[in-house]
Amino acid sequence: MRRPTNRRSVLKSILAGTLTLGISNRFFALSAENNLNNETVSPLKGNINHSVARWCFKDIELETLCIEVKKMGIRGIDLVGPKDWPLLQKYGITSTMCNGAEINLLDGFNDTQFHEILIINYTEMIPLVAKAGYKNLICFSGKRRGKTDEEGWNNCVIGLQKLIPLAEKHNVTLVMELLNSKIDHKDNQCDKTSWGVELAKRIKSENFKLLYDIYHMQIDEGDVIRTIKENHQYISHYHTAGVPGRHEIDDSQELNYPAIMKAIAETGFKGYVGQEFLAKNPDKLKSLKEAITICDI
Repeated sequence: MRRPTNRRSVLKSILAGTLTLGISNRFFALSAENNLNNETVSPLKGNINHSVARWCFKDIELETLCIEVKKMGIRGIDLVGPKDWPLLQKYGITSTMCNGAEINLLDGFNDTQFHEILIINYTEMIPLVAKAGYKNLICFSGKRRGKTDEEGWNNCVIGLQKLIPLAEKHNVTLVMELLNSKIDHKDNQCDKTSWGVELAKRIKSENFKLLYDIYHMQIDEGDVIRTIKENHQYISHYHTAGVPGRHEIDDSQELNYPAIMKAIAETGFKGYVGQEFLAKNPDKLKSLKEAITICDI
């Protein structure tokens, strides 16, 4: 994932900001909205709850994206912050993985020098997530920077345990994403399922879970289906993308997504599977619809 830095000042500007739309985009979105009830919504099987990562479709105006994904039967958009929640709510779309409290993907809970700002950010954001009716708030371990696994776990526990009581009070889940350290996020510490699971065991709260990114974990460890089946109780969200290249999840890549989706469904998972691929096809919405069809087992 590639998301902007969010320190306290940025967080405050996000919370205070209002959505601004270009006239042409606004006109297009309103026209599409007026015709939305006349469009046929794609019938989905209901075994998988589908969402899509906002940043992968950042060149599509958000209101247009809301309209188009709703037609596909997609129920949520991942990685959307507070200033855009009202727009999602307008179209009945859920913010399935909230963001905006993290500093960035590099400076996370495994390093105590970042705890002060992280505690401030998450303390402010958790009640906002709950007030909006959402559940998941993303977080990151950060880069290893020479720390042993034990040092990383201990530091994460120190920081996260200061937030867990607040998360439990508001029924918000702090969700740490598993990111590969081989290709995309060099030196990331939470780069294996086993590392994230051990952290979850130490925190001992249902309000801390993992975001199992299928693309990232195929790169760093493989054995995707068995890993999901053995560790599903620690996972609250999934992301997809094709391997190699992080593009469409079609037959040009190595993962068998229908089989993976079947395995996820068999665990009794009721959360969301978010499409997080970078489309090579210029018609990105067509690629998204095809991905939903592939994953709708």
